[in-house]
Amino acid sequence: MKIITSIAEWRSIRSQLRNRSIGFVPTMGYLHAGHLSLFQQAKQESDIVIGSIFVNPLQFGVNEDFSTYPRDLERDVKWLEEMDVDYVFAPSVEEMYPSPISTLVSVKNITEMLCGASRPGHFDGVATVVLKLFQIIQPDFAYFGLKDAQQVAVINQMVYDLNVPVQIRPCPILREKDGLAMSSRNVYLSAEERDEATILYKTLQWAKEQIEAGLRDTERLEKGLLEQLKNSPLANVDYAEIRHYPDLQKKKQIEGQVLIALAVRIGKTRLIDNVILEIK
Repeated sequence: MKIITSIAEWRSIRSQLRNRSIGFVPTMGYLHAGHLSLFQQAKQESDIVIGSIFVNPLQFGVNEDFSTYPRDLERDVKWLEEMDVDYVFAPSVEEMYPSPISTLVSVKNITEMLCGASRPGHFDGVATVVLKLFQIIQPDFAYFGLKDAQQVAVINQMVYDLNVPVQIRPCPILREKDGLAMSSRNVYLSAEERDEATILYKTLQWAKEQIEAGLRDTERLEKGLLEQLKNSPLANVDYAEIRHYPDLQKKKQIEGQVLIALAVRIGKTRLIDNVILEIK
């Protein structure tokens, strides 16, 4: 496995791989099994697999955790070596943004609710860095976890609107044995908070059961989500919403493909989780 830190170096390598399919897994590092599942899928579908490790400052707002976001490049590299990943692109902030950036990619409509409502500018930062990475890496396939289903919807829309020649591969959420969605931010949780964090998965399971039992009223089910989350004294709810997916529009009746999405602070740690259901 080769570690690349400069754009110019990767472009030189990429020019020699024209007849090989490239699978790309963009990450912010501090990898866990959820990330590794993306690499596993990439290895099944691509001749060459490259992952990026870059904590993108553009997608962090004021008072968010950019400076303290967990980082351990040495550990991440070791894990990817063991998986026989071909390349790791690990640029510095200065390499990605050598001067203050004047161009931002803004995807409308689907970024103004859910995480977009509470994190203004977040998805502009995500779309901008992902498009930059696509321009640099020039992959055939790109792999994203559905734990951030809104992010997947945003990237799909950007790729469609701008005719970016890459196929997006959404990958399922990986969970701990007790249901907690795997996340780099889980390391922030104390032992007590870690126990309380399972309320997200329990609430999603409750909602799934209600829908399977025939409940179709969106407002009623959203009120139920909030009531379920009250079972955790440490849970501070950012949102608990049901949206049609992937356009993220609100409907009175639950039908078609729907996203049940939660964002909850457990202590100081903001966790997101979701389930996507097909309702006939």
